Amino acid sequence: MRRTILKTLLAAPAAIALPRFAFAQAAPEKSKLTIAVGGKNLFYYLPLTIAEQLGYFKAEGLEVEIPDFAGGSKALQALVGGSADVVSGAYEHTINMQAKNQPIESIVLQGRAPQIVLAVSTKTMPGYKSIADLKGKKIGVTAPGSSTAMMASYVLAKGGLKPSDVSFIGVGASSGAITAVKSGQVDAIANLDPVITMLQRDNLIKVISDTRTLKDTQAVYGGPMPAAVLYVHNKFVQENPATCQALANAMVHALRWLQKAGPSEIVKTVPESYLLGDRSLYLAAWEKVREAMSPDGLMPEAGPPTALRVLQTFEESLKTKQIDLSKTYTNAFAKKAAAKYA
Repeated sequence: MRRTILKTLLAAPAAIALPRFAFAQAAPEKSKLTIAVGGKNLFYYLPLTIAEQLGYFKAEGLEVEIPDFAGGSKALQALVGGSADVVSGAYEHTINMQAKNQPIESIVLQGRAPQIVLAVSTKTMPGYKSIADLKGKKIGVTAPGSSTAMMASYVLAKGGLKPSDVSFIGVGASSGAITAVKSGQVDAIANLDPVITMLQRDNLIKVISDTRTLKDTQAVYGGPMPAAVLYVHNKFVQENPATCQALANAMVHALRWLQKAGPSEIVKTVPESYLLGDRSLYLAAWEKVREAMSPDGLMPEAGPPTALRVLQTFEESLKTKQIDLSKTYTNAFAKKAAAKYA
């Protein structure tokens, strides 16, 4: 009888009303994870917060802890030091770490535009005219070595200055950054929203380079520039493929949600502290960066070459290194996740 039933089921699959993805994927090899991030309140990392707040990680069988650091370079240090399993951070770090023979790999893309803005202080540099004016000045970044410092270094290089021609000062990604500008501790700042929009509201800065939209990103970098990703050690990918798939599923689920979410839904979902005391301004800032969010978690083919070219502009050590970009990211997990949440 069992054989007869089995033959019937195999011969007539169309007659069986099985739901899509009825067969569950393998359980995560590592269900408890630490995801390091530098500046969690920023829109740059909003997909991470959405996945956490809406329970998407839990739905994939993951229990995550997300310590927040002052900047992306600090989050990277946590991964290298072993206190974090995963980092939500800038894609550029995967290239820099390969050059140091410490391979890490992106498994899902969060942002398709960096959203970083370089601006000068209207208080300490009211007469600013060109990049050359920044020589010898203090530039506030989330943390030295982070994506904000990389973006500023690239803009400086295009203007004829070296990173060593300025002083990079870590100011974080929240109220500390705003205070640094207000008090005159820095002459310029490379940061993200909602911080930048709040500084603009009070006429504290003059924007000189902006990557919040796809058009502006193309103008600054000359190509698509990947932003935040989830990255891990290459060995982690090899040993924990089901865990990586679960992470990608949660993030793509969040990205899909963000494509449809209205302003009120965003405000209800993020922690109150993210609003920095001004709900309307937070939403205004969100509208400026909405299109920067990846719709599907997939790394664009032209993205990694752009990132490498940009880094080689000001990173002397990278100019002589052979970088295999295919080892800095994989779209395998995001493709499966995108199909699941299509």
